[in-house]
Amino acid sequence: MSRTGKKSSSDGETTPQAPLVNESIKGSKSRFPKAGSRKESIDPKTTDSQPQDKTPKTIFLDTGEALKVLPELEELNLSWNSKVGGNLPLILQTLQEGSKIQTLELVDCTLTSEDGVFVGQLLPRLQKLEVLDLSINRNIGGSLNSIAHGLKSTPNLKVLKLHSCGLSQKSVKLLDAAFRYLCELRTLDLSCNKELGGGFEDTAGLATLEHLEGLDLRQCSLTADDVLSLTQVIPLLSSLQELDLSANKEMGSYSENLLSRLRFLPVLKSLIISNCALKCKTFTALAEASIHLPALKVINLSWNKCIGGNLKLLLGTLKLSMSLQVLRLSSCSLVTEDMTLLVSVIQTGHLVRLQKLDLSYNDGICEAGWTIFCQNLWLLKELTELDISLRPSTFRKCGQWFRHLLSAVTKLPKITEVGMKRWLLPVSQEEELQGFDQDHRSSIHFDHGGFQ
Repeated sequence: MSRTGKKSSSDGETTPQAPLVNESIKGSKSRFPKAGSRKESIDPKTTDSQPQDKTPKTIFLDTGEALKVLPELEELNLSWNSKVGGNLPLILQTLQEGSKIQTLELVDCTLTSEDGVFVGQLLPRLQKLEVLDLSINRNIGGSLNSIAHGLKSTPNLKVLKLHSCGLSQKSVKLLDAAFRYLCELRTLDLSCNKELGGGFEDTAGLATLEHLEGLDLRQCSLTADDVLSLTQVIPLLSSLQELDLSANKEMGSYSENLLSRLRFLPVLKSLIISNCALKCKTFTALAEASIHLPALKVINLSWNKCIGGNLKLLLGTLKLSMSLQVLRLSSCSLVTEDMTLLVSVIQTGHLVRLQKLDLSYNDGICEAGWTIFCQNLWLLKELTELDISLRPSTFRKCGQWFRHLLSAVTKLPKITEVGMKRWLLPVSQEEELQGFDQDHRSSIHFDHGGFQ
């Protein structure tokens, strides 16, 4: 059984299983049989002394009692247990002042607003807490006042994840007041809280997070005023390594200054600006700034149509980013001219470390574009995944370029996946693919649209 509550393939099932208490209540030290081990597990359902027909409430009470005899507990993970919701105080009420817990994960536990209030009251007892993950609990947004107040008592917190928690504009202001007390925070995830839009107009607290390395504001409905405020804040986060602003459509029209100032993030490694409806001027600002980001390993600009025909603006970045490992340009309306440009970068050896390349859903690339690309694909020796799938509404026959693709794959020692959804293979090419499967490593998976 995995930590996420799904049976592994060895169990013969893949359907989700939801244990009442997660198998990974961790962290106990030498009091238990495995001397020197930092991690122990408690599963009240399988304890010999307990009847098998106990109610969830009784089980949670027993779990709370068990925590009393785990004074060295450092990691507590109850994630993916829907019945934790409404019962959290029964489990955690025994945690005492001075608890050694460093990690508390309650992902997708159907927590109630009352549970959220209890978490806020519990946090001052967890002075050593470094990781708090309350993601996918959509009812705790109303109790964020209590949670934010409790966060002020966790000076060692390094990771805070509130993905999809039903947060509102008011939530941003409450959290921003708490940020001033979280000087060690490294990762902040507020993604998929669609009601946050309009709440970032005053983010002075966020600007104090000088050690922040990861910021995820994906799908937060950022407004023009939010973007203006973040323009003043994000460039001050000089330790930032990962930034995700995806699925914020207002970015397209109002982010020119923000994207231009990304040049002041010298250690940025991952930049995800997908599905932001970028315009030519905002893409130009981003392209010019990215030249000054030599540490970039991940660039994801998918679902921004303005890139089609304008990939040349990114040429300087592609040539200078010698560490680039992931490039995603899915659904960017790329044309054959863009493919020719990409090939020129590949030929000059500037993408030698590239591992994942996503060019899917670019149906405007003609036969000549795919041909020149596949003829030079073999130069990407580190490539593990390639996706050139067509849109769901489109089916096309593979051209002669498919032979070049097969030839290139034989020279790529690390590739395992080639996405070709909705590309149809003629019978002659079907035989070539079958011959390839027989002659080469069976670990390479061609995900194509079938044979015609």
